[in-house]
Amino acid sequence: MGDADETAKLWKVNRTIHELVRDRGFQVSDGEINMDLQTFRQHYANQTGIVDRSQLNFYTTSRLDPSEQIFVFFSDEKSVGVKTMKKLLGILEEKSIQRGIIVFPNAMTPSARKVIVAMAAQYRLEEFAEADLLVNIVHHTLVPRHDVLTAEEKKILLEKYRLKESQLPRIQLADPVARYYGLRRGQVVKITRPSETSGRYASYRICF
Repeated sequence: MGDADETAKLWKVNRTIHELVRDRGFQVSDGEINMDLQTFRQHYANQTGIVDRSQLNFYTTSRLDPSEQIFVFFSDEKSVGVKTMKKLLGILEEKSIQRGIIVFPNAMTPSARKVIVAMAAQYRLEEFAEADLLVNIVHHTLVPRHDVLTAEEKKILLEKYRLKESQLPRIQLADPVARYYGLRRGQVVKITRPSETSGRYASYRICF
C-alpha cells in the first residue's frame, strides 16, 4: 500500500473511532469527525506523507460522568504483542484511566489478548483492527438504531413487562454492533426499526 492509500485509510479509521467514542457518550469534537482528507494530511502526516500513528492517540471524558475517561491508542506495531500492550498499560496507569481501546494495523498475538483478560479486573481493554473501522457499521442502512439502556432503564423495562433477564432475546458479546457500543454482559439494547403499520417499533436484546 502506498503512502497516499495508507493515509486515506487512517483518515477513515480515525473518523470512525471518534464516532464510536462519541456514540458511547464521550466528548468528541465535530472537527475530528468532519475533518477532510487534506486537513488530516496537514495535521498528521510528515513531510514524506507518512502518518505517525502515535499522533492519533487521544483520550476523552464522558459527557455524563467526568470521572469516566477512555484512551484510544494507535499501535504502530503491525502484529501487536505483549510489548505494545505493556506500553498501553503504562500510559493508562500514568493518566489514571481505566478504559482503553487499542487500534492496530494487522493482527494481535494470542499472548497480547491474554494481557486483556489478565488485566480485566483493573482495566477495561478493547481491541479493533484498522480494517474493522474503515466503515462505520452503524451508519449502514440495514443496521437499525441501537440505544444502550442504563441500569435504571433496564430495571423499568423488566418490571413493566414482568420479564426475567433470561426471557429477553440475546445479542452476542462478539456481535459487531455490540463491540461498537462496548456492550458488557447483562446490558440491554433497545433496537428501533421502521414499521409499515406503526411507523417504527422497538425490540430489546440482552448482551451475553
